[in-house]
Amino acid sequence: MVTKRIVLNFPPELIEKPIAYHLVKDYDLEFNILKADVNPKEEGLLVLELKGRNDNYKKGVAYLKTTGVQIQPLDQDVIRNEDKCTHCGACVGICPTGALYVNPETREIIFDNTHCIACELCVPACPPRAMEVHF
Repeated sequence: MVTKRIVLNFPPELIEKPIAYHLVKDYDLEFNILKADVNPKEEGLLVLELKGRNDNYKKGVAYLKTTGVQIQPLDQDVIRNEDKCTHCGACVGICPTGALYVNPETREIIFDNTHCIACELCVPACPPRAMEVHF
């Protein structure tokens, strides 16, 4: 079994197509919607956690690519700018998944992007604007 978090960007012509339905029905994948911004006749953004057998995951991703959906891993979209981060900890309390936490030994803030769901709550909470989202 594989579980991956991905970002899907839909062109306007695909917004009303049953893409997620096919991932479940044709490729036996489970999905959890972490974030969605989908509007009729506009581009759409969907952040998903996909889970299933590795071969089904690969086939499902190949299907998405043939439909014109752009796919990228979530972990490349949410980043912390290390040059800006002052390790003040303002982001830690707001993070619902624990992706941002304090290292008890160094007192520095750690960002574990494998737990990030791209909710973006950390972005406005960060005084030096070190948290960045690039969808």
